[in-house]
Parts: sequence; C-alpha cells; structure tokens
Amino acid sequence: MTRDDDEPVRGDAPGRVLWALRRAELAARTLKNQQLRPLGMAAAHYSLLMLVHTEPGLTGAELARRLDVTPQAVASLVARLDDKGQLERRAHPRHRHIQELHLTDAGREALKAADGAIATIEDRITDRLGPDEAARLVRLLDDVIDAVRDTE
Repeated sequence: MTRDDDEPVRGDAPGRVLWALRRAELAARTLKNQQLRPLGMAAAHYSLLMLVHTEPGLTGAELARRLDVTPQAVASLVARLDDKGQLERRAHPRHRHIQELHLTDAGREALKAADGAIATIEDRITDRLGPDEAARLVRLLDDVIDAVRDTE
C-alpha cells in the first residue's frame, strides 16, 4: 500500500491548469498537422510563417526563442522555406552578418492557404464553446500569459 506522500505527483495533478493547457496544446497541434498536411506544411512551418508575417525582419535566433526550439531547428526550417521560395533573407541594415527574414509572395500565399485550414479549427472550437465562451477563453489565456510573465 502506498501513502499519498509516496506518490510522484499531488492528487490534484490531472486537473491542474498547466496539465489541461498541455493536453489542449497537443490536441490542437495534432489537428493542425492533420489539416496542414495536404498543403505540404506542418504546424511548425505555419507558426514560423505567421511570426515572420506579424514581425517582419525577425532573425533566426529571435524565431528560435519565440518558437521555443533550437536555433538549429529554425535554421533547418528556414532553409527549407527559403528553398521553397517562401522566405527571403535580407542583411540587417546595421549588422551585415545578421540576416532578417521576410515573407515572399509565395510565402504569403502559403500562409493564406494554411490560415484557411487553421480557421476551420478555430470555427470548430468556437462552435463547441460558443462565441462568448471562446472570447472568454482567449481573455483567460491572456491572463495566464500575464501571470506567467509576471514571474520572469
């Protein structure tokens, strides 16, 4: 017979916010990959294009930090997207050895197609939750982000 203090996690672990967030993230990533696969894209590809779209001029190191992956993983993905003509590298205006990333027309088209697939997932979530609860969830997740950032 085991005692509670011998358990590797507290009894409330399966119902914790962070565990629920992780499970939701994994389920969403799985569905995103399924929806994006026919477009020849993965969720990581979409995320990188989306970041470059929203913040043109990011460097590989900045992308790695925002995506929480290694610089080598970003460099590999950037090289593949560059080969596909979806990204272009431009020299930083003041630091020639630093390359900024920008979407090309092909990158914008790929992102547009991918965003259509992602919108179907958003619609599925909103249909299940209802528009008011979906908006509430976004606000709650923003609060989670703020709470976590307050401790950094």
